Amino acid sequence: MTVDRVRAYLEGTAETARRTAESCAGDVVRAAETIVHALRDGAKILLCGNGGSAADSQHLAAEFVSALSRDRLRPAIPALALTTDTSILTAVANDFGFEGVFARQVEALGRPGDVLVGISTSGNSPDVLRAIEVARERGLRTIALTGADGGALAPLADVAIRVPSSETSHIQACHIAIGQLLAFLAEDALYPR
Repeated sequence: MTVDRVRAYLEGTAETARRTAESCAGDVVRAAETIVHALRDGAKILLCGNGGSAADSQHLAAEFVSALSRDRLRPAIPALALTTDTSILTAVANDFGFEGVFARQVEALGRPGDVLVGISTSGNSPDVLRAIEVARERGLRTIALTGADGGALAPLADVAIRVPSSETSHIQACHIAIGQLLAFLAEDALYPR
């Protein structure tokens, strides 16, 4: 382990964040507007992803429901990570296959006007793809967070935010920053200071 390795990694993350700011700002604004319109209409946010993206889904749902800062407490914003109920996940995987673990929950919980945020660094996670497809069929608005390529997911979403990198860890670092920014923007719009 060397200081140079640490610096190189963190500089790589910072460079990816800089490129994301340049190339994705408009998409982030569109995604925030999509979320705000849905919330003003009484809808909710559903989030899904695998592995680190599952953790990001849970983290971001917590940011919406709880608060981004104890200095700015506001009413809870309805958001739900579809990655948390192991009984549902394992039952659906057993009965319908793993590709259905999020889609089945969208079918059960999603309502027209809700927003589904699908997070996949590759853009090719079959269970996230299927969830987005079901969401679109059922009248939900859809947002995808992906890497540079976008995979099969980006073209399916109403708004796709493609972090300009192929390095998974840098993409995930930017995904969490983007997710927190979406929560900040929604908070600003719904509960101005």
